[in-house]
Amino acid sequence: MAEWYELSFGDDYLLVYKHRDAQGAKHEVQRMISWLKPAPGAKVLDLCCGMGRHSLALAEAGYRVTGVDLSEVLLREAKRLDTEGRVTWHQADMRRLPLLNGEFDAVVNLFTSFGYFREDVEQIKALQEAARVLKPGGRFLLDFLNPAYTAVHLVPNSEREEEGQRIVERRRIEDGYIFKDITITAPGGEPRHYTERIKLYGLEDFRRMLKEAGLELQNVHGNYDEETYDPDTSRRMILVGVRP
Repeated sequence: MAEWYELSFGDDYLLVYKHRDAQGAKHEVQRMISWLKPAPGAKVLDLCCGMGRHSLALAEAGYRVTGVDLSEVLLREAKRLDTEGRVTWHQADMRRLPLLNGEFDAVVNLFTSFGYFREDVEQIKALQEAARVLKPGGRFLLDFLNPAYTAVHLVPNSEREEEGQRIVERRRIEDGYIFKDITITAPGGEPRHYTERIKLYGLEDFRRMLKEAGLELQNVHGNYDEETYDPDTSRRMILVGVRP
């Protein structure tokens, strides 16, 4: 039976998340650059790059960028947007990267593209792969939701319309995971159902997993506006560190 992440990142994902804009990605990339401090022309891996918004913004900032994602549909969209062919794109599982040891100066993993798997050992495999492709002294950034903030501010139900189709989203936290059940219905059509599932990790969980993967956590930010991370009030948990 296919896992949720093998089913959810198709054409309907582009519809559900079409509000994600390139301008926001540029702002986030500028902040990332200030934290990671990659040298001009450094090689950067956007791990789980999705539609490539951040990959393209990084390339525009002068970096040599590789984007990796499991979804053929999202990579097709990324390549469509990459009109000048500035980014190298690969379709791959984040636990098994078709990339060389020590190839990159920096690795970024954004928009809670982590925690997809049921077992910690599988998440650690993804972190180990990030460590493997980083040069010694290479830097990483992992942008994850803040579990405490998410629990308090979770919106259980929402409905909206996009391109004439009804999108209903139901969210819940259960057994250490956050679930989002999505139903999309076109006029006169059959409903299409998807479930997204993210395993919730706190800061100490990440410290443990990063250490096991051979990565060193150095700083934690609460959002892309330089906010110091607060476990109760920060929207995000943005982890920045290094491969020793």
